[in-house]
Amino acid sequence: MNGFYQAFVGVDISKESADFYLHPAGSQGSIQNQPEGHAQLIARLPAPGSCLIVLESTGGYETDLLYALQDAGHAVALVNPRRTRAFAVAQNQWAKTDRIDAKIIALFAESTKPEISPKPSENQRKLRGLVVRRRQLVEMQTAELNRHAMTTEAAARRSLQKHLTYLKKEILSLEQMIEKLVQEDPEKRESAQRMVSVPGVGKTTAMALVSQLPELGKLNPKEIAALVGVAPFNNDSGKKQGKRTTKGGRAELRATLYMAALTAARINPKIKPFADRLKAKGKPVKVVLVACIRKLLTILNSIEKNKANWCDCIAPAA
Repeated sequence: MNGFYQAFVGVDISKESADFYLHPAGSQGSIQNQPEGHAQLIARLPAPGSCLIVLESTGGYETDLLYALQDAGHAVALVNPRRTRAFAVAQNQWAKTDRIDAKIIALFAESTKPEISPKPSENQRKLRGLVVRRRQLVEMQTAELNRHAMTTEAAARRSLQKHLTYLKKEILSLEQMIEKLVQEDPEKRESAQRMVSVPGVGKTTAMALVSQLPELGKLNPKEIAALVGVAPFNNDSGKKQGKRTTKGGRAELRATLYMAALTAARINPKIKPFADRLKAKGKPVKVVLVACIRKLLTILNSIEKNKANWCDCIAPAA
């Protein structure tokens, strides 16, 4: 796909439906967000390779349609909704409906031509689904543990304990399935082994990285940091220097790396002195941890690029 597109398609997707707009033809419509609806949309699209389709990341509602479009051979870009909303405001388009949003996304596609989302393998799709589900259950387990600690009524505590036992069993089952999928893929297996060689990176973090960050080792450190959402952006004007902030990125992965950075800041010989220096300068805890995540990503990116374990690679200076 060379990027010379004859048409641009914007899709505004929700849990039950999806509105689409084809530019410059001006045709539009709505489908059900299910396999039958996806097939209907594909039938109305120009030939694969001749159009660029843009979907917004909506927390998972877009996943099945994304895969269906990719399987049909189409060029699809998954973008952060903040980008399309900012584009709408820049076009002085303040009204917001599903149909208007679909048109704005199509115009955004034509104007910016966002990078195409890579098509994951079947193994990658299964792995990502299991990793996401495990994270959901862990979050549920944490909530139930907090409730258990605050509950004194005996029957309620028994109910909570029963649910906690079930969640523990399900999490263990998912971890075994994730491990099996990784072991079945030689490239992912070797990648995960390299990652866990880094002090602070456990099996859970490694599984999340191989399933949700296949770009690791293929981009430069700044690009990887931006992809995850830990690259600081300037906010300066004239002589004023504003606070650097991080925006966008893969929130699910960032949450996993946050926990890894907490450990790495204590035990990793490259990251601990780096974190200590930032703390000594009076940097807020959150700023220190985000910096540690970026540092950890830089190390992991170097390891993946060089196909070397922690003890074998020359980690970037702290």
